[in-house]
Amino acid sequence: MREIKASEITDVVERLCIKANEELPEDIKGAIRRCRACEDWETAQGVLDKIIENFEIAGEEHVPICQDTGMACVFLEIGQDVHIVDGDLREAVDEGVRRGYDKGYLRKSVVKDPVRRGNTGDNTPAMLYTEIVPGEQIKVTVGPKGFGSENMSAIRMFKPSAGIEGIKSFILETVEAAGSNPCPPMVVGVGIGGTFDKCALLAKKALMRNTEEPNPDPYYADLEKEMLEKINELGIGPQGFGGKTTALALNIETMPTHIAGMPCAVNINCHVTRHKTEVI
Repeated sequence: MREIKASEITDVVERLCIKANEELPEDIKGAIRRCRACEDWETAQGVLDKIIENFEIAGEEHVPICQDTGMACVFLEIGQDVHIVDGDLREAVDEGVRRGYDKGYLRKSVVKDPVRRGNTGDNTPAMLYTEIVPGEQIKVTVGPKGFGSENMSAIRMFKPSAGIEGIKSFILETVEAAGSNPCPPMVVGVGIGGTFDKCALLAKKALMRNTEEPNPDPYYADLEKEMLEKINELGIGPQGFGGKTTALALNIETMPTHIAGMPCAVNINCHVTRHKTEVI
């Protein structure tokens, strides 16, 4: 049994909140640059040039890539041989978010109550997702999630008779309805299977996956490629001004489900698809 202090988790979450908001992942940067090279329309080229300039300035000057620094989505893969000591796990994570958003001069975007509102003032609580895995380490991933894109996400409880064509139509329908709202070019996370809640989590986890790593199942890898091509044929383009680049990537995650169902969730992210990971 390995002991890990709660304060260590706090320190890591604090650091990742800042880094994730300032440094775009290399796979996303590469995808944007490749799309810029393929665009032949002047307006789309100009928008992508500004996007590239923006993330380069953010990285060099250590400032947020976007003014919406998001809700802190924190994913913990906790080794079953770990014992967390000297503090409460939830409070350790929230304290890390609290410090990170304060020290990083990041916008506080969380309200106390979904209907009555009222800003919490420190961007807590974090959206905390935990998973018990083999080992004696804790893998911490922080993915700040802005709501211009989150609001465009959707879930549908299909019956199996809808088949793969029903899923394809739903993905396209969701992206087309989103239009320019999620600040395209977007990254699309798709979750298929599980239950109502699980497929939504799969879709969000899909956004954390490196966009240069296709689904390990060739069937779903082909589906990712097919749907990305179809999305880009919609012509929404960078920031909705038209062009070839509506999405940078589409990642699919799946899990077993009930014989009577085929849940599907689509979680949309903007071109600022932020996430950073450390292992304790």
